[in-house]
Amino acid sequence: MAEFFKKKKKVCQLCAGKEVKYSDVEVMKKYVSADKGKILPRRATGTCAKHQRIVANEVKKARFMALLPFVK
Repeated sequence: MAEFFKKKKKVCQLCAGKEVKYSDVEVMKKYVSADKGKILPRRATGTCAKHQRIVANEVKKARFMALLPFVK
């Protein structure tokens, strides 16, 4: 008999008080895929829509400053 579990909703880390800066490369790597270097979607990262836009802009800044690669 199959048991069904309620999936726990991800909490936006940025709403919880964490900050994302383009210069902090280790944090930025969490929002970028490891194989191709693409920005991960909201459903994968768990960020809200407001903060996903901020994350996307910060990743783009980090790429422009050559802290993150455009492609891997």
